[in-house]
This record gives sequence, C-alpha cells and structure tokens, in this order.
Amino acid sequence: MDGAQAGEGLKAEVMGAVAPALQGLVDQGALSGMVTLVWRGGEVVQSLAIGKRDIGGGLPMERDTLFRIASMTKPVTSIAALMLIEEGKLDLDDPITRWMPEFKDMRVLKDPAGPLDDTVPAARDITVEDLFTHRAGLAYGFTSMGPIAHAHEAKLGSPLVNSLTPDAWLKALGELPLSYQPGERFHYSHATDVLGFLVARIEGKPLGEVLKARIFDPLGMSDTSFWLAPGKRGRLAKLYEANIDGSPLKDVSLSHTDTPAAFEAGGGGLISTADDYLKFARMMLGRGEVDGVRLVKPETLDLMTANRLSEAQREHTFLGMPFWLSQGFGLGVSTILDAQKHEWMGAGAAGAFGWPGAFGTWWQADPANDMILVYLIQDSMPLGPEAVTAMQGQRPTGRIGGPMFQKMVYAALG
Repeated sequence: MDGAQAGEGLKAEVMGAVAPALQGLVDQGALSGMVTLVWRGGEVVQSLAIGKRDIGGGLPMERDTLFRIASMTKPVTSIAALMLIEEGKLDLDDPITRWMPEFKDMRVLKDPAGPLDDTVPAARDITVEDLFTHRAGLAYGFTSMGPIAHAHEAKLGSPLVNSLTPDAWLKALGELPLSYQPGERFHYSHATDVLGFLVARIEGKPLGEVLKARIFDPLGMSDTSFWLAPGKRGRLAKLYEANIDGSPLKDVSLSHTDTPAAFEAGGGGLISTADDYLKFARMMLGRGEVDGVRLVKPETLDLMTANRLSEAQREHTFLGMPFWLSQGFGLGVSTILDAQKHEWMGAGAAGAFGWPGAFGTWWQADPANDMILVYLIQDSMPLGPEAVTAMQGQRPTGRIGGPMFQKMVYAALG
C-alpha cells in the first residue's frame, strides 16, 4: 500500500483504519484484493493497494493494476453521447429509429416474465433519453425473469465478451420484444450498449476510437480501453468468484482476444485503472472540465447528474433492493437525493453521483465535500438469465468492502 493516510479535514486515525479493515476481507479469503483512491481538495489524500491481483502467480495489487470496470463504462459512454448532443448531432427527444431501423415497430410483452409471443405494439419509439435513463423497455438477461431472460442469452450471448458485430447484435436485440413500454419505468438493460453503438454510427467509426479521441486522449487516460494489448495483460487483476462456504476463490477470468473485437460494449466493456478513472471523475466533479481540458459545458454536466426518474418510477426495486429510496438517476449516473436515507447502502452527501460495476467496482464524486472515492475489486457475480434471483440472496462477504470503505472515509470527515 502507498500514499498519505489523511488529507486536510480528514481524521488521520479513522483513515488509518481503512487499510486494516479492507485487509481483513482479503485475509478471510472473501476478496483477492483491491485498489482504492481518496481524492479531496485537489489531491489524492489516500491510495491503497491491498492483496493480490493474481493469487496463483503471487502478483500483488499495485496502484496501476488494471481492472475490468464493467458498468462504470456507462458514464463514459454517456459523456460521449452528450458531446454529440452539444454539437447538434442528436437530441434527447430524437427517436433512435432515425439511425437504428432495427428498432422500428417494436413489440412489448404483456407480462415481462410471460411468453415471448404474447405482446402488444409499442406505444411510441424508443428515444435517446430512454437509452440514457434505462427507460427504453430493453432488458438484460440477468435483470429479467422468464422467457425473455433466456432469449437474451440465446440470441445475444454474453453482455461483455461477444463475437457478434454491432450490426448483427443490434438486429438480434431488435427482434426481441421489449419488457416494458418505452418511458414507463427504469429497467436496467443493454440501453447504454445501444447508446454506444448509436454514437459509433453517427461518428462513422468504432466506439473505442470515438472514446479514445474524445475522452481518453484529452484526459490522459492512457490505460483505458476495450481491448488489452498483450504487453499490458500482466497488470490485469484476475476475476475471482467467491463462495459462501468460504472455499478458496475461483479464477473465472474472461478470455482475451488476439485483436480488438468488433463488439465494444459501451455499457460494460472497458478496462481501466484507479488513476485513469480518477481523471474522468475529476472531469465530472469539475462540471465538464479538468486541468484546463473541457469535454462538455457545465450545464450539460448538471443535466447529466440531475434526477430524471419520477416518484412512481423510484418506488420500484432495483435488483431486488430499494435502491431508489435515497437516489435518483440522470443521464448515465445515479445521484444521492437524501443523504440520511442513503446510509443503509453506503455514504455520501446530497448531490454526490456515480455508478458501480458488476464486479464490485465503484466510484463517487461528491461536490459538497469536494471529494472523489474510487474502489476497485474483481469479484464475479452471476450474469446469466434470471441472475437477479441470486442477487437477492446472500452474497459473499467480500461485497461489504465497498460500503465499509465509503462509511469509514465519510466518518473521517466528522
């Protein structure tokens, strides 16, 4: 581990307890390790690298260890789409069929867990805003129940590593019925993947090239990409699966491809480091600007982080949890609306925003406290059909590390 143990306004004794607490989860065998950063008031005030990135190889976690950040990809893709909106290339109200005829004349399931042929016509086309806010009616197999969950697996394959071309994948997705009417409710889905391929179609180049030119190169995010070159693979943390019975962690790492794949998942495919993602988070905290580099206007960033879910939409559970009890969702990120109610799942002031990843990665930017937290682990979770049922059950103890890290850092604020 490295880095200062506390910054100005943070209690040193509380910050000093973070590393031993996280080390305890590694010692228990619940996690292989983690890399964390705490940035406040213009500087990194704590950085920790605990445990192993490769248990079998005996390789330690290091500050520059690479992680599959899964859905932490979504805010990045969303920023790219917002840049196109600023340039007048698309609008939140635009129907996506303008660029994606694959989604014309969609059908909607009468029952989201019912037969695939028991449908009604979509009341309207999916809009760009629907994609940003996961109100498109689209689905993920792992967040769905019944035939639609299994149809996703059969027609689309893995949400992260996929051999289909974007065009073939979009055609397959468009042939499946929607789970809900467009605009009706938040249903976590492939919506941001579709948004990423929309960006790619408008720009006429692969999404990875768009993100590199528009975001990664300007911000100096040299370790962030969809494809990992062979020379960097030794730095990648292996993905492990924990068992509730306490048996040793199982290596379930995803396979590499020899060349970049055509399918670049704007909803979950990026690989990055703590410091690279900190640059992106600082841009977000800076309302679109960091270190003299501006990606979007301040008002665009404000629009992105403002809640767009209705009160009725926030009453629905997310992955079986009352996720929206304390939060809302904007254009690609969640935002804390009630800090006190949010204590059941973590910590943060009203107005703090971020979005986690399926493998336990998490980040949050907090304007009220001028603070950013980054927490990276590689803890596999089920992503097959109907996996939402497993998520509602008992998770291995390693997942408590994220909320524990959050609560301890906020406790250090007093």
